Amino acid sequence: MQYALTEEQELLRETVRRIAREKVAPEADKRDHAGEFDWEMVNLMQENDLYGLDFPAEYGGSEAGVLSLAIAVEELSKVDASAGLLIADQELGTLPIMLAGNEEQKRKYLPKLASGESLASFALTEAIGGSDVAGFKCRAVRNGGFYTLNGTKIFITNGGVAEILTVYTITNPEKGGHRGASVFVIEKGTPGFTVGKKEDKMGMRWSETVELVFEDCRVPAENLLGEEGMGFSIMMKTLDFSRLGIGVQALGIAAGAYEYATAYARERIAFGQPIINFQGISFKLADMCIQVEAARQLLYKACAVLQELPKDMSRLAPEPIRLSSMAKCFCSDVAMWVTTEAVQILGGYGYVKEFPVERMMRDAKLTQIYEGTNEIQRVVIAGTLM
Repeated sequence: MQYALTEEQELLRETVRRIAREKVAPEADKRDHAGEFDWEMVNLMQENDLYGLDFPAEYGGSEAGVLSLAIAVEELSKVDASAGLLIADQELGTLPIMLAGNEEQKRKYLPKLASGESLASFALTEAIGGSDVAGFKCRAVRNGGFYTLNGTKIFITNGGVAEILTVYTITNPEKGGHRGASVFVIEKGTPGFTVGKKEDKMGMRWSETVELVFEDCRVPAENLLGEEGMGFSIMMKTLDFSRLGIGVQALGIAAGAYEYATAYARERIAFGQPIINFQGISFKLADMCIQVEAARQLLYKACAVLQELPKDMSRLAPEPIRLSSMAKCFCSDVAMWVTTEAVQILGGYGYVKEFPVERMMRDAKLTQIYEGTNEIQRVVIAGTLM
């Protein structure tokens, strides 16, 4: 599988890198400290057509592919992981519609999502966890031309700012979470749908993470994606594609920390010379360089493989599923290790908020947890080997 970057992708990388350095990096720490969702960053993504990179051209997207999306997320995440998450989560929230939506649903929702006029969110996780779908409590009951939803979702990225949400619910409790689940499109302002608690997080602080509450929420039956009982299949294939967005977010964090630590080591003078001259520091940087590049090659290969596959409900073969989980797992483990080493290289300066590696280390931790913990990714990988 070839995944050398095209001329267009190289241009995209340079463009987003410039935007990241000039428009995103300067106030990254300020946004982190404030912990408030930043609509100026949303506008920046809109103005530069970054939301629709992997959207079909017929619905207003660039149709540049998942590898191009990864390039953009990586460059943004080098300076601010929450900025990279803006477009990664747009892909996640929209994927159920791409995969299982009918033509009417796609034409209704995808153009506004591709342009960024509407933000998207995917609501899966409940208090019981994100992976134990058999224990989910959120229910949807058919009443004529509507479904009535009751239940809560937690840890939902963009849940309070999204205009369009794709929500995983149980429609047939007797069949359980694997065969009795469905996915609905729910629009902001639907009666019975409210936003609950906002989480105060360790990292990615200005990316909004909230609780969603559904109390006799009436959703039109035409907002069902696919058919009743297809929810688990839609959710699993959504994650097969979307976890690449978290993998590349982690890659960007790792690359940003490595680049910052290298620049610092060249300038920091100790014992009369730059600390990069000392083997204890140079070997750390060498290992960081190895790990970042290895993560990038695995992630890019996974993107190249998955972008050749149709975004419909056809079943994926074990290899692309395995590559997706491997990339997410490896990149996020690398991000946690590299950012920790970056803090160590900066010493006391690395531990204070004046320098960005402290924020990068906090941000990196979440990539090992969401979109399926790395323990779950190893379960998925092992399952493809059986």
